[in-house]
Amino acid sequence: MSPPPLASGPGGPAALRSLLGTVLDALEAGAAERGGPLPAGGPDAVTARVTAALGDVLPDTGDPDALRTLVQALAAGAADPADPLCAAHLHCPPLAVATAADLAASALNPSLDSWDQAPAASALETAVTRALARTARLADALVTTGGTESNQLALLLAREAHGAGVRLVHGANAHHSLPRAAWLLGLPDPVVVPAPRGTLDPAALDEALTALPGPLLVAATAGTTDAGLIDPLPEIAGRCAAHGARLHVDAAYGGGLLFSDRHRGRLAGLEAAHTVTLDLHKLGWQPVAAGLLAVSRPGELTALHQRADYLNADDDTDAGLPDLLGRSPRTSRRPDILKIAVTLRTLGRDGLGALVDQVCARARELAALIDGHPGFELYGRPVISTVLFRPAGAADDTVAAARRRLLHEGRAVLGRARLDGRLWLKVTVLNPRTRPDDLAHLLELVEGSTLG
Repeated sequence: MSPPPLASGPGGPAALRSLLGTVLDALEAGAAERGGPLPAGGPDAVTARVTAALGDVLPDTGDPDALRTLVQALAAGAADPADPLCAAHLHCPPLAVATAADLAASALNPSLDSWDQAPAASALETAVTRALARTARLADALVTTGGTESNQLALLLAREAHGAGVRLVHGANAHHSLPRAAWLLGLPDPVVVPAPRGTLDPAALDEALTALPGPLLVAATAGTTDAGLIDPLPEIAGRCAAHGARLHVDAAYGGGLLFSDRHRGRLAGLEAAHTVTLDLHKLGWQPVAAGLLAVSRPGELTALHQRADYLNADDDTDAGLPDLLGRSPRTSRRPDILKIAVTLRTLGRDGLGALVDQVCARARELAALIDGHPGFELYGRPVISTVLFRPAGAADDTVAAARRRLLHEGRAVLGRARLDGRLWLKVTVLNPRTRPDDLAHLLELVEGSTLG
């Protein structure tokens, strides 16, 4: 029996070409079977369908139809971020060109832990990360798996620069990964600063920085996960400078505004940060994962350096082979930079900026529809592309039940957020193909589900 074909090498493209037809047909069939933004029936029904398709996980004899069967099952049971009614989370529909590039990365399978495993990918990563860092007026950037890893790295670099006693100060609106990173790194318990109306209060921050002994790391947010709000970065940067505190900005969501001439000004003050978290699998339309941590001083990255003779022997480094172990705390890692580079070159700043402008405009249109509807209450004008609303006069239990009903029926995917002591429905517009009538239909579904 001959071995199965490989994805790369002389016969790789031909082998993939035939398999891709199977995958694309299965994706199409699965989407038709699902028939909406989410599979109907809830967790039990989805699990039953997946279990039936999977069968014996490791059979004695292989099934040549497994690719079609399981891809179709996954597609039929997916939450489709390209459906305008799937708008709960920071879960973008990836661009086709980025997804195609990701296939090439998987087929070639470079591993960015040594140059001899990824010659071209290492050169590409160096050039693209530095160019993206310059977009934020910073010096360099590392590729990460997303905001959680980037935030943890930011705290790690602060600890290495200022010692294990550095204390995190963050707003009550901060992402959960920040206090968790402090715990994982053995740092002191973070200090939480009030965030009235969802953004960090600079006056309260100033009081905290005045009262606390250093060293201190302040974490601000540019694009909260609940409401898409941006902390007052210039004021926060000024307070940090006055007190000698280090500044990190979690711009995993809002960082994409840098591509837009219209919206870039909302990130004024970002350039004052020592480290910045960016995620291009949000407002960058990349397949997961496509995170970055940008740094203001590239010398700080030496804290990540490790020596392993089989990967970066001194004599190889002296002879000119690039040393990649200081580019990530991970060892084996895929070239996620390829899909990013392809997207940047294909669309350019204007193309990406137009996508950002489109989703922000649709969010404002949705907010206007809600504000003009007597049956709904709007939380506030969207800052990026997140809109919070709730049925007027409804109890929190009613709001939560309406959301779950839509999920169970597979009709719409809405998020939830608790602000000002009340539960709100959350729509995050990340699909640039969303139309005004899609927004109106979404509100009709919510209204009907609440009344039902």
